[in-house]
Amino acid sequence: MTLNIVIGTQWGDEGKGRVVDLLAAEADYVARFAGGDNAGHTVQVGAQTFKLHLIPSGVIHPHTVGVIGNGLVVNPKTLLQEIEMTRAAGVEITPERLRISHAAHIITPAYIALDKAREQSRGDEKIGTTLRGIGPAYNHKAARSGLRMESMLDLEEFAEAVVIQVEGVNEALKNLYGAEPLDTLEIAKEYVDYAQRLYPYIGNVSYLLNDALRSGANVLAEGAQGTLLDIDHGTYPFVTSSSPTAAGALVGLGIGASHVARVIGVTKAFQTRVGEGPFPTEVFDDTANHLRGTGDKPWDEFGTTTGRPRRVGWLDAVLLRYTIQINGVTELTITKLDVLSGLRNLFICTGYQRDENIYPDLPLGPTDLDYETVYEELPGWDEDIMSIRQWDDLPKNAQAYIQRIEDVAGVPARYISVGPERDQVIKR
Repeated sequence: MTLNIVIGTQWGDEGKGRVVDLLAAEADYVARFAGGDNAGHTVQVGAQTFKLHLIPSGVIHPHTVGVIGNGLVVNPKTLLQEIEMTRAAGVEITPERLRISHAAHIITPAYIALDKAREQSRGDEKIGTTLRGIGPAYNHKAARSGLRMESMLDLEEFAEAVVIQVEGVNEALKNLYGAEPLDTLEIAKEYVDYAQRLYPYIGNVSYLLNDALRSGANVLAEGAQGTLLDIDHGTYPFVTSSSPTAAGALVGLGIGASHVARVIGVTKAFQTRVGEGPFPTEVFDDTANHLRGTGDKPWDEFGTTTGRPRRVGWLDAVLLRYTIQINGVTELTITKLDVLSGLRNLFICTGYQRDENIYPDLPLGPTDLDYETVYEELPGWDEDIMSIRQWDDLPKNAQAYIQRIEDVAGVPARYISVGPERDQVIKR
């Protein structure tokens, strides 16, 4: 009946997994539509922490069907490991509960080796990829030379296709990068085993989801990464190779725009980024240590996928307005408000300045972010807010901070998270 889309409005790591977990309680299908195992969603349910990279995090709810769309690039080894991990945690994963698009592309060790070789060759100009073969897989997809999940349905032809692909990449590894070639036959043998195990999960998910929507089901599209990493609309060239936007959900699942009901934009109460690229509001002092945490908790600011400490800074309303526009965001979910407790003063970037000119919005998109930041200062609060569940119980300064975000963003904040666990949310 309805399609709701959850997207990240920053550089990823906004806390989409726990938002999806919240909204999945009312969904029948939860579908990933872009990226690969370069993305990670962390869901905290009581004492259990689920870190998922390919399986939609919404499958933690037993009534949902998880879908991996055609827009993804799938590392079958990672996927099978996640299936076993979630099963061991008591989550039922069967071909009836998890469907994989026949048109999703496959990552092999050849793509991972090529990713590493390319990044090393860039030297100081490196992009900061996760080195998981994502870029090369999308490169080959665009060049019409990739491997799709449907090729796994014929084991003999699949083995031959893997051999041809790895041999081709070996030539590039040797001749362009001076890297060691891979064992072609060993990889083919390994991937035939993966194909035998994944065969029952593969099908036409576009038909599945469209039929479900026509039948009155609710579908939740689960975004990975963030809009500022979008290949077209992000901080190019420091971007990913796919489209983690609301429009990307339609393409990555094969669903028409007429089904969309809500676009939920997820933003942290501050700004973070992993890897290279511009970051206008980045901070480096004791404030950075406060925002990042020490790394001893699963929800501290260290990458779910990479483990790298995240760069941190003040909330950037210029970039937030931009991503809201790109996605047609109808409402915000603000995460990690609790992290700001204990800071005397808070800052929101409301404009960029160059020479005598102040820009409330981006003149040419986020590729050029070489500006001075214009900040608005707001008072902080000392209270621990992690046990609060009602808006009226929040400290007045916390309420004022959220309301100011709504003002500069132009859309309402419907959900506010005050901690990592499933129930630590204020609904407005």
